Amino acid sequence: MITRILLLSAFLAAPLAAEPMDAEAFDAYTKGKTLFFGSGGAPYGAEIYLDNRRVRWSFLDGDCKDGYWYEEAGNICFVYEDRPDPQCWTFERRGDGLTAQFQNDPGSLSLYEAQDLGEEMLCLGPKIGV
Repeated sequence: MITRILLLSAFLAAPLAAEPMDAEAFDAYTKGKTLFFGSGGAPYGAEIYLDNRRVRWSFLDGDCKDGYWYEEAGNICFVYEDRPDPQCWTFERRGDGLTAQFQNDPGSLSLYEAQDLGEEMLCLGPKIGV
């Protein structure tokens, strides 16, 4: 009996694993926001989440790409103007922000929502010149 109580106590005290966000939860969390992402302690990029599941992404280099997102097989997939192949991620709510795991190559890249990267998301416009 004591073993059962100890096992139950350990189970209840363990943090619950976060569940991947579905489209509804992702949209509710992101719509109207600009989120900055980091990886390995360094700035990675930022994305503006617009109406109708439209987005604008930047690697914080002044070059921005417009796109859109959709849910497929439990992933949130993005398609950008310069890249027609979907970039699919799982997003989870952890603590004060999101974590994201790239699903096209699951072991390759994970990101976290950074509260203050000391960066701005600037879109400098089209490159023109000779």
